[in-house]
Amino acid sequence: MIHLEDARRIIAAAEKKAKEIGQPMNIAVADAGGNLVAHVRMDGAWLGSIDISIKKAYTSRAFDISTKDLATHSQSGGQFFGIHASNDGKIMIFAGGIPLKRDGKVVGAIGVSGGSGEQDHAVAEAGAAAY
Repeated sequence: MIHLEDARRIIAAAEKKAKEIGQPMNIAVADAGGNLVAHVRMDGAWLGSIDISIKKAYTSRAFDISTKDLATHSQSGGQFFGIHASNDGKIMIFAGGIPLKRDGKVVGAIGVSGGSGEQDHAVAEAGAAAY
């Protein structure tokens, strides 16, 4: 279970990485049900990325896969092509969402948005590592 204290620790680690790379980010942490536990919009982060970060966390938890990997499989001809249109538009197939695991079981997810796909994924990895 992801508690607020966990979410704050995850967000702090992700913020640290975002500052290191010089890219303000939106960082969201979701629980096992895909529900938002906490969100931070760093100073200067895009307003449009608030929703994207939350949806990346939801997507990563809903399918227990990083959004980076889901993006690869959701291209035309891929096994998940069209998945982004499911779940009332809540599915985000851009890099930056990573499941959070404890004892091999997915218990939540982090979603990050505000930079390139590589930057979003790197910041999400830093946050996930803090869990």
